[in-house]
Amino acid sequence: MPLLNILLFPDPRLKKVAEPIQQINDNIKQTVHDLFQTMYHAEGIGLAATQANIHQRIIVIDVSEKRNEPLCLINPVTTKQDGSISWEEGCLSFPDIYTKVKRFTSVTVEYQDLDYKLQTISTDGLLSICLQHEIDHLNGITFHDRISPLKQALMKSKIKKMGKR
Repeated sequence: MPLLNILLFPDPRLKKVAEPIQQINDNIKQTVHDLFQTMYHAEGIGLAATQANIHQRIIVIDVSEKRNEPLCLINPVTTKQDGSISWEEGCLSFPDIYTKVKRFTSVTVEYQDLDYKLQTISTDGLLSICLQHEIDHLNGITFHDRISPLKQALMKSKIKKMGKR
């Protein structure tokens, strides 16, 4: 399958809230496959379907060093969050842009797997940050929305200078 196109900020489609998935079918499985292929090709560690202009509640993640621990979450919902940390983040929708974002230190997320079975994951560190970042995308929120107005202006200026829109 061809790689998916990743929407770039400030594309307004990044603000669209994704719809829940009611059942897993072959189309959903193909979308998940395509999301993983696109994420790995772009050398990312996470990708929300929203970023590929697919407005369904799907995220794919692989934070492993060897890129061999793929995690797919369907309809993820954060059920618990604790602590506070400032973490430098990047985003495939903001190529070559990195900024510190305040996040929760640890999270618990409920989701369905590809068999539509309910799963729960509790984590901290990079996986926690990645989960929060990608779930934000499903809710129409980018890391641009999580930083101060001054940082937003600096980011927009940098993007304009880089010629990325």
